[in-house]
Amino acid sequence: MKPQIDETDFGWIRIDGKTYEHDVIIRLDGKVKKRKKKLSKAVYGTSHKVSLDEAKHVFERGAGGIVIGSGQHGVLELSEECASYFMRKGIAVDVLPTAEAVKLWNQRGESVIGLFHVTC
Repeated sequence: MKPQIDETDFGWIRIDGKTYEHDVIIRLDGKVKKRKKKLSKAVYGTSHKVSLDEAKHVFERGAGGIVIGSGQHGVLELSEECASYFMRKGIAVDVLPTAEAVKLWNQRGESVIGLFHVTC
């Protein structure tokens, strides 16, 4: 079952009543996992640009889309390689500031992956 995101603000996100003080990925099975920022930091020196390796880690077969919260101020972006990878996989990606992405997440169907950056 897809979890409901209750609220977010700078540095945290509350999902089904539990507060996380780090970036998260919500998998197709509804499990909330800590984002592996090191996959992007290793390539770009920052976690504000999603690398191809991180895109491959986030992607799951059967996903109907990916909702990405780009941070409270919308700083996170997809690298060209990441965007091309998702395009080749035929998956729609919505990148919005995290507060807006939360609203979209809560409206979307079950087959969606979420990646939420909670700062910047």
